[in-house]
Amino acid sequence: MDTEIAQTDDLRLVALQSAVNCTDMFVRFTLSEWSLRPMTEDATQVATRLVSAVVERSNTNAPGFVSVRLRIHGNNLVIELEDDQPVLPATVPSDLAGVHTEVVSSGERPRILRCELELPQGMRASDVPLPRREPKRSQSSEQPENPSEDVDPQVMERLLSSLSKRNPAGGSE
Repeated sequence: MDTEIAQTDDLRLVALQSAVNCTDMFVRFTLSEWSLRPMTEDATQVATRLVSAVVERSNTNAPGFVSVRLRIHGNNLVIELEDDQPVLPATVPSDLAGVHTEVVSSGERPRILRCELELPQGMRASDVPLPRREPKRSQSSEQPENPSEDVDPQVMERLLSSLSKRNPAGGSE
């Protein structure tokens, strides 16, 4: 068994109908970002069907959470669905017949539904061109070096003067 995992991305959602649409967008965006557009339709269909199965069984008055995870592993795209509520189907939805699927359960929650789709012919995890992301910049690095240049001193003086004249009861003196 190949244990090479090149990339993972996941999304945690509330198990309501909107989760199906969010899953669709998540899968489409992720596969586009991973340059796996030829797999988009199949992967979207599988992921949204799994989420739909959970949403159909969830309590709309007290919905749980559902996590959708995409992984590139060996020569497969792995779609995992994790649910911490007892609404996860015990078996894979019948309309996913033909897709390599399994239910992973340790007897306790959470349980995981896992489906594997083969990467395009001859492609392996190491062949998938993954996106390059810039390190996240902090807000302080985006602030101008001298922020007081944009502030009119007279406006600041009036503002501070007005604030200092207010009494603690909320009225003016």
